[in-house]
This record gives sequence, C-alpha cells and structure tokens, in this order.
Amino acid sequence: MDAYFRYLSETLTQIARSIAAFFTGKYDLGISLEVHSSLFRNFASTTDVGGWIIFVIVLLFIVALFVFAGLLIYWIIRRLIARKGMSEREQKMLDEIERLNVELYDTIREKDRITGLIRGEDMPEGPDGTPKKKGEEAKGGPRFARLVSVDEKYKDGPFVTSLPEDATNITLKEICERFRNFACSQLKLYYTIDTVRQFFAAMGTGRFIILEGISGTGKTSLPYCMGRFFKHNASICPVQPSWRDRSGLLGYYNDFTKKFTETEFLRATYEALYRNDCNIAVLDEMNLARVEYYFAEFLSIMEMPDPNEWIVDVIASSREDDPHFLHDGQLLIPQNIWFIGTANNDDSTFTITDKVYDRATALFFDNKGQPFDAPFTEALPLPADYLINLYAQAVKEHPVNQETLDKFALLDEFVIENFKLAFGNRIMKQINTFVPCYVACGGTELEAFDFLFKTKILKKFEVLNVGFLKDELEALDKKLTELFGADEFKISRSKINTLIKMSR
Repeated sequence: MDAYFRYLSETLTQIARSIAAFFTGKYDLGISLEVHSSLFRNFASTTDVGGWIIFVIVLLFIVALFVFAGLLIYWIIRRLIARKGMSEREQKMLDEIERLNVELYDTIREKDRITGLIRGEDMPEGPDGTPKKKGEEAKGGPRFARLVSVDEKYKDGPFVTSLPEDATNITLKEICERFRNFACSQLKLYYTIDTVRQFFAAMGTGRFIILEGISGTGKTSLPYCMGRFFKHNASICPVQPSWRDRSGLLGYYNDFTKKFTETEFLRATYEALYRNDCNIAVLDEMNLARVEYYFAEFLSIMEMPDPNEWIVDVIASSREDDPHFLHDGQLLIPQNIWFIGTANNDDSTFTITDKVYDRATALFFDNKGQPFDAPFTEALPLPADYLINLYAQAVKEHPVNQETLDKFALLDEFVIENFKLAFGNRIMKQINTFVPCYVACGGTELEAFDFLFKTKILKKFEVLNVGFLKDELEALDKKLTELFGADEFKISRSKINTLIKMSR
C-alpha cells in the first residue's frame, strides 16, 4: 500500500512538471510517457494486494470524474447552442408579428379608404397623409354620410303621396283584390286571396311580420311586390350569420374613421320619416342569426303603447352636423314603416323562438302559387295614414263576436288541460285587431281565428313530443268540430293531421 502512495506522489509530481514544461515550451511527449511507464513498472514490481486495490479504486474514480466533466461540458455547450437558436427563433417571431401588425394596419386603412370611396367620403388624414389619431376631429364630411344624403334628397320638403282619382274611397277588400291582380298582371307573381288578406291584416295588427316556409315559395317576393304596388320599393336588408347584437342591424361608430357605419336598415327607417306613404324594410333570411339577439331592442320598443316612445338609441353623443331627425343620438321609429322578416326552414338557420313569434304575425308558405289570369292592374300609391285609418275603422265596424270569443276561450281551456299551453294576453290582444282587419279584407271571422290558432298555438306543438300525444291530438280535432263545426278551421285541422301522422 505504501508503494502505491509513493507511486501516486511521484506521478502527480511528474504531471506538475509536464504542465510547467508545456507552458515553458520544453514539453516532450515521448520523455513524459517514458517517465510514467518507468514509474508504473517500479510500482508494479514492489506493490502488494492492498496497493492494487487502491489503484483500481482511484483509477475508476478518475475515469468517472473525466466522464462527468465531459458530460457537463457537453450539457453546457448544448444549452448555449439551444439558447442561441431560441433567441434567433424569438427574434424571427417578433419580426413576423411586427410585419403582420403593419399589414393589418395597412389592410384596415385600405378597407376604410375603399368604404369611404363607395360612400363618397374622404379618409381622415393628417398633414403627413397618415390617418388622424384617436380623438382628432375627422374631416371630409359628416359622420352619418348616408343619412345626411337622405336629408339632402328631401331638402325641398317631405315626399307626399295621395290616392289616385280611381281609388279615392278604396276599401281594404278592394286593396287586397287590386294587389293580387297587380302582382299577377305585372310581376307574374301568384298569391291566393287568403294569403293577401292575411298579409294586409297582419299589417294592421303590428309593425313586424314573419314570412316563413321552404325556399322558393315567394316569401321575399311578396314584400318586394308590395313595395312596387305602393310605388316605393321595399328596402332589402340581408341578415348575416355574424350578427350577434344590434350593431349588425343599425351600424356602429368607427373610432378610427370618426364615421358611423350605416346600414341599409337604418337608412330605410330614417327615410320613412320624410315620407307619408307605406315603407317596407325586409330582413331577408332573418334566422341566419338569432333574431332575439340583434332585433331584441325593436321587439321591446314596438310593444310600447305610445308610438312617441318608439325611440332607439343610435349613438351616444350628438353633433351639429348630425342628420335632421337624429335628436341627441336618438331616432324615432315612424308609424309608416313595416318590418318584414323572411325565414327559411332548413339546417342552416336558427329556430325562431316563441318570444319572437308572440310579438309578430307569422305567415307560412308551404307551396308555390298557382298561375291564374287577372286584368292588367296599376300600382296604388297609398298614404300610410289612409291605410292606418282603414285598420282603425275595421276594428270599430267588425268587432269580434262575443260568442266566438267564448268558444275560443273553451278551446283555450282544452289546450291548457291537454297540452299545457295557453294563448296569453298578447295573443288575445292580437285577436281583437287581426280578426276585424281580416274581415274588412274580405275574409270571415272563423277563417281569421283558424289562421291565428294555427300560427300562434299549433306552431308551438312542434316542440312537444307528439309521439305520445296522438289521442290528445285526435281529441283536439273533435273539439274543433264540437265548437265550430266540421267545415271550419280547415288549415288548423290540416296541421293537426300532420302532427298525428308524425306521432305514428
């Protein structure tokens, strides 16, 4: 064992000398190897078993130490390389983000420039040609360009129409017949007289009407034809699936351009204030988005009994160059405009909720119109006040028969007991308006009740599990016969029979 320690001491001494010789330039590898070889031979000839054991242990320790040092150096180098690579990637990502931000900025600016060109506006720019910063007053015209253009259009005074000489005292029934003949003779659009009566009676019931059914049955063409009939084209406002709130319907204020992005719907509503005729705004494909989201404010406003309270907030602040009828950022919804929503029944659309149905009058289109012959008929420019007065006159002259109301109340009790559905006060109020208007249009009282029962009550049956209601539905059919006779409520019976087939 002592021999090993002497060997170790001499070896370390020789290593130190070799290091010193290396730095002084006198190092000779051959001499160094010869010295170490001589030391090892002397150690091997004089050592015992204990010395060899210690030699092996120390040798393993030294090897392990060198392996550890090598791994440590490898790990450090790898980390340095990885950090350098990560730094390069991060810098590339930052450069890419900066480039995308610049492209986004340029794209927004180009979009606003194109929008301004389309609307005849100028982009707000500073002295250096860059857009003005937020808070600076925009130049290049008022912020409501389209509404101000409406003001300019009617600068000489509002548009006033009057009945033609051949229709001085025209009635609702005659208006319905004239419209049907006009649609047939001039536009080749064919509607049954019942559909026309339902539509005009719906106009007398409220300002919101839904036209629902399969594609290609004439839903959009009906209000379009009505606009042509009144000699004031309907405003078609396509609904977008992205509409989540009223901004899609009315527009929004753009802080970047300092302009209000106006919609066709807003323009049509505003222009109606300058006119005395009947105005129609069509929400085409209205259930591509959820109606109760973007139209909720209008649904609530039109429930107010005082038309002077039909006010919608457009913008928070006001300016001197704002449109004439925009007071303190608010707009009054006129009484001479009707909102018509068309809705397809397919997988690409949302279901219209009961909240919306209850506040509207809905017409359902199941089939295409059948061609018929009609004499050539001219359009009828109709003052809205005249039509509204006809509806008020109809309510007075054709009040709902109390006996029919009592029977309808019994039908209501039956539906509540068997289907847990009720008519509700809102529906009863609509009955007292729709039924007289429908009668004045040339229909019968029971036909009007039939239409309302089918569209207001049986429509809600679609959400029930009709598979377990076959007996109740058959009992409902018998109840209709018991109350109103076997030949009445034909469209309701047809709907009930369809539901019974679905339950089998």
